[in-house]
Amino acid sequence: MNPTTPNTAYNPLSYIDRLDERAVESIELVVIHATELPDLATAREYGERIHHESSQTGNSGHFYIDRDGSVELWVPLERVAHHVRGHNRNSVGIELVNQGRWPNWLDSRHQDWTEDYSEAQIEALIKLLEKLQTDLPGLQSIAGHDDLDTGVVNASDDASITVRRKVDPGPLFPWGEVEARVGLKRSGM
Repeated sequence: MNPTTPNTAYNPLSYIDRLDERAVESIELVVIHATELPDLATAREYGERIHHESSQTGNSGHFYIDRDGSVELWVPLERVAHHVRGHNRNSVGIELVNQGRWPNWLDSRHQDWTEDYSEAQIEALIKLLEKLQTDLPGLQSIAGHDDLDTGVVNASDDASITVRRKVDPGPLFPWGEVEARVGLKRSGM
């Protein structure tokens, strides 16, 4: 089962057959991410990188939404994508293309976000979330990556300072609008 919206393109990662399988009935949570990369092509390069030697798989979300509102499905919902520590088996990862803190993710002097999400992205996200709610009866809640992964690391520019590992979807994400329009309960806050 792969929910689609009118602009969804199936563009599977090269290693999807090596990702663990799961029953879609086990999906309870949607996790919203930002790529924190300049564009979809760069996100794809990162998504294809192998990070897990034992399974020869990488880190990625299930869906990617570009700035123009186009949606790509990289990992089928019947497969577990590696997108958030401790919550992969029961969640769907949705990545929004946004530069975030790129390229200085962990530099303490560059933690501010400057790119707003486009209206087209948010509309596509809401349509996708509505479709997922229809297709996934167990879906109950929504969270940001930063709600679930609260770890800190030493800043790349000054080891005496710590910064959050994950802050996406970031302070410019319109949580109020999304929550009001889709009715999923915010989790992990």
